[in-house]
Amino acid sequence: MSNLRDIRRRIKSVKNTRQITRAMQLVSSSKMKRAQDAAVAGRPYALLLAALLDTVGEKLELSGVSIQHPFFEKREPNTRGILVLSTDKGLCGPLNTNLFRKIADEVAGSAKFVAVGRKATQYISRTKRDLMADFTISDKAGFGEIRPMLKLLTEAYLRGEIDTIEVAYPSFVNVLVQEPVIQPLLPIVDLREVLEQLKKRVKGEESMLSARSDAREMTFEPTAEAVLNELPGLYVNVIIHQLLLESRAAEYCARMVAMKAATDNASNLVDDLTLDYNKARQAAITQEILEISAAAAS
Repeated sequence: MSNLRDIRRRIKSVKNTRQITRAMQLVSSSKMKRAQDAAVAGRPYALLLAALLDTVGEKLELSGVSIQHPFFEKREPNTRGILVLSTDKGLCGPLNTNLFRKIADEVAGSAKFVAVGRKATQYISRTKRDLMADFTISDKAGFGEIRPMLKLLTEAYLRGEIDTIEVAYPSFVNVLVQEPVIQPLLPIVDLREVLEQLKKRVKGEESMLSARSDAREMTFEPTAEAVLNELPGLYVNVIIHQLLLESRAAEYCARMVAMKAATDNASNLVDDLTLDYNKARQAAITQEILEISAAAAS
């Protein structure tokens, strides 16, 4: 009987766990839809801004105007600046683990880190890396929330404390695939590579990239220099915000898939335990019948 009680207790415990994981799956599914819509909606603007910056740079070079901006100056990468976009909570499968493994494999030498999410902060502290600052961003990931982080990164770059700005984040490919990526942002060396990465995810990108092939002359207001002074900073801010939205979508997709797998495993475990319980109960009943029969025969 004690064995039956243990099995019943374990079945009840697994059912409670299944109820929790099922609820977390539904919550993640709801948040995933909003995060996915936000990430997809921001891609055309990020692509258009990158294409605009690329076009402006080309037109200025053709007109003989040299590009003078700190973001375009090539530097020797003595100290890399890495922005790590992770999650605040776990239960999202190997999402953070894959990201941290990529950082460990590809980031060697001197580097300073800015962490978004408690998991990234814990990883950087645990591995004794140089942590400049850590930030907690809400689920909505509004642009106003990341302004202090953007200011910290750009000012550190302009002061020469870091020689690059790179973003390590889980890229949202689809619901089942989240790929860890380390994307360089500064210095701006090859915008065409960034454009190629962005346009793979945006439908109708041909119309957005038509400006580069436009042979007409362009007039810049108030001046070409004024436009070029403001555009690179806006480009960096928008791209970082877009990558943050991508990482949020990847997080909720990974958590929904992980919770669905946990719910399915709990259901399978309940079925196995129920079968064991029925077998043990049948064996107990058979044993009692045998004992009664033996007692009656004697």
